[in-house]
Amino acid sequence: MRVLVTGGAGFIGSHVVTALRERGHEPVVYDLRADPACDVRNPAAVRRALTGVDAVCHQAAMVGLGTGFGDAADYVSHNDLGTAVLLTAMAEEGVRRLVLAGSMVVYGEGRYTCPRHGVVRPGPRAVSDLDAGRFEPPCPVCGADLSPGLVGEDAPADPRNVYATTKLAQEHLAAAWARATGGSVVSLRYHNVYGPGMPRDTPYAGVASFFRSALARGEAPRVFEDGRQRRDFVHVRDVAAANATALEAGSREGALSVYNTGSGEPHTVGEMARALAAAYGGPEPVVTGEYRLGDVRHITADSALLRSELGWKPEVGFDEGMREFARAGLRGA
Repeated sequence: MRVLVTGGAGFIGSHVVTALRERGHEPVVYDLRADPACDVRNPAAVRRALTGVDAVCHQAAMVGLGTGFGDAADYVSHNDLGTAVLLTAMAEEGVRRLVLAGSMVVYGEGRYTCPRHGVVRPGPRAVSDLDAGRFEPPCPVCGADLSPGLVGEDAPADPRNVYATTKLAQEHLAAAWARATGGSVVSLRYHNVYGPGMPRDTPYAGVASFFRSALARGEAPRVFEDGRQRRDFVHVRDVAAANATALEAGSREGALSVYNTGSGEPHTVGEMARALAAAYGGPEPVVTGEYRLGDVRHITADSALLRSELGWKPEVGFDEGMREFARAGLRGA
């Protein structure tokens, strides 16, 4: 299969290219890093790149929480306008298979259970609570302590920042494209992806990159809040394999299929920072109590559907992955 990989020179995209090539496919890299003309917002360039292509793996995006709402126009331009241009070109060129780099950030906060009211959805955390170090969201009905759990693909979306909003919009655009063209699209909602080749020293990278960059500078990783926020850290090679599996499996014609893509093993941010620092041999992490307003407290999702329907499973365990990541190089921003 000849596969156009947008963002194919980036962190996740480059691993997707490797995974596809290892499986006997022909990946075609389309990335601004490789060629300034390869912008997904450029209709003519995208149409040329789609010549002879059987499928598209859309990884190109502006990622991360960013530096504030001032980035909103750039996020919408790169992520949503870029996706619309790509989908329009695919419709015109007759390419009908797409795998989209989705994100678990579309859920907002994760799944919570109140001992009195069952499953509840807490709203955004109040600044006054965060300033006071009250990081756990309370039950929105009675204010009781909540127990976090796993989110399923059928949970309602509730994006809490600009990046999350653009990732949800990408899915809606892809679903509309599938209905209009009879195409098939799979959105893989990535968890916290880490591994070799992560970008260093950029506000748009993930928390694993922040910690690894600090260790490379001889500094202690700085852990926000109290370090007990839960995430699912999934290795980039496993994510790349999920993309290849989804491309090979296809999906329902005329529809969007969504799959959570995580390791299935939740860990706290503090736990990850300690594991990475220990593997690196660097300074112990420092828990700062600071926070970012757009962050959610806990978000871990159930990836069982991807396993059962497509037969994918993660191969890189947490401890093994952190040891490798501690030794791996980072790329420039």
